Amino acid sequence: MNDRYSRQELFRPIGEKGQQLLSEKHVLIVGVGALGSASAEALTRAGVGKLTLIDRDYVEWSNLQRQQLYTEADAAEKLPKVIAAKSRLQAINSDVEIEAHIADATSELLPTLVETVDVLIDATDNFDIRFILNDISAKYKIPWVYGSCVSSYGATYTVIPDETPCFYCLVDVIPKTTMTCDTAGIISPAVQIVAAYQVAETLKILTGNIEAVNRKYKTFDVWQNQHFEINVEKMQNTACPCCGEQATHPYLAYENQTKLDVLCGRDAVQIRPPKAIQYDFQALQSKLEKQGNVQCNPYLLSYQTDTYRFVLFQDGRVVIHGVQDPQQAKKIYYQLLG
Repeated sequence: MNDRYSRQELFRPIGEKGQQLLSEKHVLIVGVGALGSASAEALTRAGVGKLTLIDRDYVEWSNLQRQQLYTEADAAEKLPKVIAAKSRLQAINSDVEIEAHIADATSELLPTLVETVDVLIDATDNFDIRFILNDISAKYKIPWVYGSCVSSYGATYTVIPDETPCFYCLVDVIPKTTMTCDTAGIISPAVQIVAAYQVAETLKILTGNIEAVNRKYKTFDVWQNQHFEINVEKMQNTACPCCGEQATHPYLAYENQTKLDVLCGRDAVQIRPPKAIQYDFQALQSKLEKQGNVQCNPYLLSYQTDTYRFVLFQDGRVVIHGVQDPQQAKKIYYQLLG
């Protein structure tokens, strides 16, 4: 028996008992970009039994400044983030089971993955997905930890079903901002602080230290040296459609899910066809390489023209770079694939 976790076990609130609990737990992380890669690495090093990773994207050069699991080789190969993350995490700790999904975190997929999940971690930049997570948390009684960051600002909040207000209860107090990483940028310390809070809250829950969970909505600006906490205890709404007495879990309804997504900070639109499509990458590569530059790996095909760049995934999704209008993107999509 090695002493891999000896320093963590010396931390009295965890100890040997808590370490054993961690080895039996399952965490689902939605998004493996900046926050997700930081949280996944920390939990892998901490010895969590299983991590399920979901991300629809691939590694790009602009990710490397803050997304700590990835390398230049990953960006050059356009590896899906969950594939690159799984490889790195398994090299860090081979005892942790890593399950990877190259997919959208939809109301159809997520409920099929949560049967044995103990904590959900939000590492997205998408409020629709956060509301889906919120509904799953309320319906299946699974705690989840919200996190967001942009520029030098970050925020986090932990939802404990039946004990705290849910995320939907708080929508009127969450600061509204039009900033994105594309317009305001982001520095890695903001990422690391949010991820640290998310991982700490997750460890508290997994080791049975529920009483230590922070029940307040926490925000900070690391550049301006500002830290705030909002007491949200009285904001729980008995009529809330997500966690109230007659909850309907509206964000788990398929009809509420968008098929056209403008990707934050990417000058790109993702199109998700209503029915699954299995692309023949070899045939597409032969067809498209006569018209532009094509790069292909087992997970995606990238096609570059003078105006647009198309990235096709095996689950049928297409990301079109160089366009922000969804309807224009839809027209270009049909022109590409006929």
